[in-house]
Amino acid sequence: MKSVTGILPHGGTLVNRVLRGEVGKAVAERAQSLPRIALDSTRMSDLELIATGALSPLTGFMGQVDYEKVVREMRLASNLVWTIPVVLPVSRELATTLAEGQEVALCEGDRVLAVMEVREKFEYDKQLEAQEVYRTTEEQHPGVARLYGQGEVLLGGDIWLVDWPSAATTEFPDFRFAPADTRRAFAGRGWKRIVGFQTRNPIHRAHEYIQKVAMELVDGLMLHPLVGETKGDDIPADVRMMSYQTLLSSYYPADRVMLGVFPAAMRYAGPREAVFHAIARKNYGVTHFIVGRDHAGVGNYYGTYDAQRIFDNFRPEEIGLTLLFFDHTFYCRKCGGIVSIKTCPHDRSEHVVLSGTQVRQMLERGEALPTEFTRPEVSKVLVDGMQAKLKAKA
Repeated sequence: MKSVTGILPHGGTLVNRVLRGEVGKAVAERAQSLPRIALDSTRMSDLELIATGALSPLTGFMGQVDYEKVVREMRLASNLVWTIPVVLPVSRELATTLAEGQEVALCEGDRVLAVMEVREKFEYDKQLEAQEVYRTTEEQHPGVARLYGQGEVLLGGDIWLVDWPSAATTEFPDFRFAPADTRRAFAGRGWKRIVGFQTRNPIHRAHEYIQKVAMELVDGLMLHPLVGETKGDDIPADVRMMSYQTLLSSYYPADRVMLGVFPAAMRYAGPREAVFHAIARKNYGVTHFIVGRDHAGVGNYYGTYDAQRIFDNFRPEEIGLTLLFFDHTFYCRKCGGIVSIKTCPHDRSEHVVLSGTQVRQMLERGEALPTEFTRPEVSKVLVDGMQAKLKAKA
């Protein structure tokens, strides 16, 4: 399909694996008698993204050739750039009960979400995947821990969605747009150049600065926070969403920003996940994508700018987006505003910089964040939200 924004989906075609109407009902009824595979939250997120085309050109969970080439070479068997395995792991015991060519039902609890033909089942090397994808085999890395805890056998095959995961209908339904939806919305607004911004954190003033610099170059901004599974100490998605809406309502032109959620699970794969995030946003119709410092990083596993340097492994046309690389930005008391290490000559003692851990600790203590770091309205939303969460847990 030729995109209305002038950018093709990854691989050239926007995938749609959602069955609706009488066909969907018939397949859903047939699926009741199929062997069942229970999906965890990561796989439910992947299922939704595959079905709606956010992970085009994938039409299902990866088979062995795609999986191994992605792990070793960051490409699909077709040679198309792809950096993160999207797989369906099951236990060895369950795998022995399934035959290649057999259909299975993919389920959330008792509900059938999709039907998949098991084209392949194969074992894989978890340590190799950990080292290649996450650059570490340490179980302290949250992505590696998830990998080590999953099943020993991978099932590959195409999927057809017949019902939505509960999160797709209950969590942020007003902001949950499929790629076809965002593409139509961009066309309706007359946007031809759209910059996408990925985040799993509240937006502080340095982020705001980056976004607004990028907005000078394009027709509109798609703020696209990730709302799938994250680490337990990350700020909850509902609190973050309130902070985004508060910020946008007061400090951004309404006709130049679109807020939508990205229902992906966080892998914390650093550089490889930066490429994955860029490709997915291209499928949503974004033409420009911001890659900041330590994109999708965790701990000290990746270099500060590795998430930008990884794109040097590919020709620009293979990614297909205009990538915007930003340096470390912060508030400088001496400069009196948000600057970067490229523009500020002053000593670090003049810089207002808080780590994610420091922010979480302040919010948990009920302390307002410095106005140099984030807008007061946003700080209040975050403090109130985190305090409410803590009370609910008590």
